[in-house]
Amino acid sequence: MERRKFLTGTVAAGTLGATAAASAAPNPALAIPAVRRVDTGLDVLVGSGFAVLAGQRVGVISNPTGVNAEYQHLVDLIHGSGQVNLVAAFGPEHGFRGSAQAGGSEGTGIDARTGIIVYDAYGASQAKWAELITRSGVDTLVFDIQDVGARFYTYIWTMYDSMVAAARLGKRYVVLDRPNPIGGRAYGPMMTTAYTSGVGKKEIVQQHGMTVGELARFFNAEFLPAEAGRQVDLHVIACRHWKRDKLAGDTDVPWVLPSPNMPTPDTALVYPGTGMFEGVASITEGRGTTRPFELIGGLAADFDYHWGDRLNARNLPGVEFREAYFAPAFAGQKPQLVNKLCAGVEVKVTDRAAYDPILTGVAMLVEAHRYPAFAWRADTWDPVRPYWIDKLTGSPRLREMINAGADVDEVVGAWTDELADFDRRRRPYLLYLLEEPQ
Repeated sequence: MERRKFLTGTVAAGTLGATAAASAAPNPALAIPAVRRVDTGLDVLVGSGFAVLAGQRVGVISNPTGVNAEYQHLVDLIHGSGQVNLVAAFGPEHGFRGSAQAGGSEGTGIDARTGIIVYDAYGASQAKWAELITRSGVDTLVFDIQDVGARFYTYIWTMYDSMVAAARLGKRYVVLDRPNPIGGRAYGPMMTTAYTSGVGKKEIVQQHGMTVGELARFFNAEFLPAEAGRQVDLHVIACRHWKRDKLAGDTDVPWVLPSPNMPTPDTALVYPGTGMFEGVASITEGRGTTRPFELIGGLAADFDYHWGDRLNARNLPGVEFREAYFAPAFAGQKPQLVNKLCAGVEVKVTDRAAYDPILTGVAMLVEAHRYPAFAWRADTWDPVRPYWIDKLTGSPRLREMINAGADVDEVVGAWTDELADFDRRRRPYLLYLLEEPQ
């Protein structure tokens, strides 16, 4: 039985059961929410018989998230169709198969199922992308990776750099669109040119509120003419039936963890805010636990339950905090915290519509900064821009304001105008509205 038919039947049966129970003893809490069917760009491509790829030598940029509703991968579908000349694949950070940790890759090798070459493209510069594209002999690049909606999640910059290289070489670029799992609203501070890096290469806000297809359209018009000398020959295959207010749990698009520390849609929802703790040396963002980016804490000798109490007293919209203790088995760039008892909080989202992850993250930083052990993480490789948090948030402003004692509303208010300007700039490139035409 096809997965979507099974899900539809399950939802229908559950709804009938809930209706029958409600007639006997009404209990709205037992109602099962409807799951909205969404066709991804991959679904649309397959349904067209791969028409946009006909007669081309094709290379695919993807990872384990590039699957349909039956968990069949784009590369396998193309290879098995006999309709497309597939010549190469390219793996981003974490690798084509997704097995590498943050800052890692799987190397170049041969895909066992299809026999095609998989090139290691993690960290590839635009020049390196041009070299890989030329070496592979592709005419058309196809991008299909699930993004999570935050500027410092690196897959969108893999897309950007490969678009620039493709434009310079005169190649076609096809984006198979997928829903943004945390919705279509933009939040947070703007990246400034002086602080661009691998976790934010161009001037967009921290939670961009766009799909990869919309971002590709935005990049192509706003940045490629200056950087590549021209736009790329871009084809975005849009999703069907997605609306901007729909989150990952509202649709039947399968969740495949896009990286080892992004296991669930709940992780993605909090990540644009708690991801900022990557920039704090004395606090782990929960890597090496079963709830990365939801469990946040520092050494129990330095942090305590008052952190959660003070956060709950703020009555932040759509979120509560549980006092939490844990010992991470892995801590990324913070080995001093591995297997040590940490004290902190678990972020519990109670209302997804009201929740603002970046407002929440700022409040968590402001309260954590009260502890003497709090320390911003230094970037020892970049003495000109010595703090990692500045690259994550786009400028020194957030760090400097928190250091000076600014409270949450003042910090968040500092980016109101730039956020509104970005919202206006991105509007012509959006593909999906809040309401679908009838």
